[in-house]
Amino acid sequence: MSWLQAHLTTDKERAALIELLFENLGALSVTLGDAADEPLLEPKPGESHLWRQTRVTGLFSGETDPDHLRSAINQALNEEISHCLELEILEDQAWERAWLDAFHPMQFGRRLWVCPNGQPPGADNAVVVELDPGLAFGTGTHPTTALCLRWLDGQDLNGKTVIDFGCGSGILAVAALLLGAKRAIAIDHDPQALEATLANAEKNRVADRLMIHDSNQAPAVHCDILLANILAGTLIELEPLLSELAVPGCLIALSGILKNQAEDVRNSYSHHFAMQPPELMEEWVLLTGKRKP
Repeated sequence: MSWLQAHLTTDKERAALIELLFENLGALSVTLGDAADEPLLEPKPGESHLWRQTRVTGLFSGETDPDHLRSAINQALNEEISHCLELEILEDQAWERAWLDAFHPMQFGRRLWVCPNGQPPGADNAVVVELDPGLAFGTGTHPTTALCLRWLDGQDLNGKTVIDFGCGSGILAVAALLLGAKRAIAIDHDPQALEATLANAEKNRVADRLMIHDSNQAPAVHCDILLANILAGTLIELEPLLSELAVPGCLIALSGILKNQAEDVRNSYSHHFAMQPPELMEEWVLLTGKRKP
């Protein structure tokens, strides 16, 4: 089965109009994306910002007549917009298989590897995190996750309690357990993230040492290692809570921070933590520190 995709690039003021037009013309789904490499970070609750140049993509059934669709769009929009219309045939394929083909074993630090199902690591005696792509919110491919995994590999986790706050796929909690942590607590507000975390923990045979909690009902448990790969603004808001969860001497690793946000986050944690120099990967920063007595 094939599909027909229609792409139009427009300014943000007209993006909603084109989205509605595609829906009225029978689009099965409509997505809006960045057409000019313009980052949008941390909108406030309830806000829905768009890029100045927005690419609107409508997915239509493969039985849709391309000429008829082009004509209908041209009639509804002025020529200035419609002349940018792109139509493409999208052939069906095993999308999960295609994703796996692009996801290969990756090494973080000295021992730690993240591998898709069935693929071996590239080294003997590796500590391997196996990931199911079905519900993965984080695979190690993004610099924020990569920084945390590399840092984890360098820590002595034996007998330690680890909190993964904003766990996503649970990759950090699972990695910590495989690297020797006594137990891990995975916390997130998204039920699908908690489901993915449990599935990945079971796949890696560490679910018996994992606790999973909704962030609205986070337990009053203390930890020796605390990881939070979220966003800078959220990390600043969470500082009182995260500081309370960390026992004296607890190591903390904060990620999801852009380079120009690092100082604000670092300053907000420096009262309770002795912070280390930031680690940088591309435009992203990892901040680490130790809880003061």
